[in-house]
Amino acid sequence: MSSRKKNFMDFIPVCNPGYSWDADKKGIVTVHVVNRGFYNRIAQKFFHRPRVSHIALDEYGSFVWRKMDGERSVYEISKLVSAHFGKDAEPVVERVVKYIQILYQNKFIGYVKKKKD
Repeated sequence: MSSRKKNFMDFIPVCNPGYSWDADKKGIVTVHVVNRGFYNRIAQKFFHRPRVSHIALDEYGSFVWRKMDGERSVYEISKLVSAHFGKDAEPVVERVVKYIQILYQNKFIGYVKKKKD
């Protein structure tokens, strides 16, 4: 076994295939989440909650979402964000890392293993 620690910047995020998504003409991504389960059914029936939630991402989030293809690492995505948005995205690394962690915690994404070179 290796005692080498894992570096979050080497993780390769990939969008959860259980959620569908689309982008409008401006490139803003909307993720469609089907609300399943017992408690969601009760909320839909009695509190008129929607069966499908539509989560619209902002400009930065949409850019990052479209770059998560199962090939690029968090580091590579942060470099792309920096190149595309420039100084407006500062501090890039912290923002991208936090955003990807939030997506992971909410099960919008997962991580794939790095391919052997």
